[in-house]
Amino acid sequence: MIILGIESSCDETAAAVYHESAGILSSVVRSQIADHAPYGGVIPELAARKHIEAIVPITEEALKRADVSLDTLDGIVATFAPGLVGALLVGLSFAKALAWAQKKPFVGVHHLEGHLLSPFLGSEEDRPHFPFLGLIVSGGHTSLYKVIDYGRYELLGKTVDDAAGEALDKAGKLLGLPYPGGIAIDKLSQEGGNPKAYDFPIGLNQRDNFNFSFSGLKTALVYTLKKVGYGNPSKTLPPKELVRDLAASFQEAVVQALVRKAFFALEETGLQELVVTGGVAANSRLREVLERKSRKTGIRIIIPDKTLCTDNAAMIAYAGFTRLKKGQRDPFSLNAVSRLALESL
Repeated sequence: MIILGIESSCDETAAAVYHESAGILSSVVRSQIADHAPYGGVIPELAARKHIEAIVPITEEALKRADVSLDTLDGIVATFAPGLVGALLVGLSFAKALAWAQKKPFVGVHHLEGHLLSPFLGSEEDRPHFPFLGLIVSGGHTSLYKVIDYGRYELLGKTVDDAAGEALDKAGKLLGLPYPGGIAIDKLSQEGGNPKAYDFPIGLNQRDNFNFSFSGLKTALVYTLKKVGYGNPSKTLPPKELVRDLAASFQEAVVQALVRKAFFALEETGLQELVVTGGVAANSRLREVLERKSRKTGIRIIIPDKTLCTDNAAMIAYAGFTRLKKGQRDPFSLNAVSRLALESL
């Protein structure tokens, strides 16, 4: 089977072609970071407009790189949930129109399923074995799932407020760093920031549940900035040395919260493999701590290539392939959904 996948749930316009035997034939992503940077965050209407501009050329480029034509495809899939509705509608409507015009099977894909299955796009030895624990950590999601099999997911815990990536981006904004703040914080931390300079709190740090909380951490940063004389009403930004330490300490609290809850869940479930994916899975400190925990505990840690951690259409194409192969088809009346529990599928 040869599948075309379309992803447009937030601020990346992406198209990819997946081959059942050869794997990823192409994966093209158009980021909107530069478009949203002046606003310090994603503007939903702007995101949708940029998707409209990019969806056709991005898809044409994916087909060209894969050296396939629309008539040779065996199916077309697209993200339908969750995400920004306007953004989702662009990719979903385009994919449905292509499938209808070409008389190809169509299926809608849940964005989080794409993330959980993304490691299967790697080499054979790097793929997980069912069942495994999946930690999705990004700007919009922070969740722990027991992945039982294709299409079978059990939610174990999730953030009760901010997602980890959202907290990092907001912290970056408070520290006067460029958007996206999470990437800037990671870079600063690697430039000599002291992760122990400030003792930031870890929310919901108990073993009796697997939920996360990052809003209190963000508030702690606000009060710390005031304490050192750089909070409102001061408009002066802290010196770079102080920003480095604050960034590294904040990042450390986020990383420790993620790792602790993941390993609490591993102990409770008895699972021996942990898949970590989503944009924050590209964070260098998170990868470093997980690697150390893996050596200490023997737990197998699987983190996809960074290009597969951030939003992409290759993971959507693969997730759609698994559903098409089972014979699943969705009607062209399928609509975009801003919020939808993965386990409800």
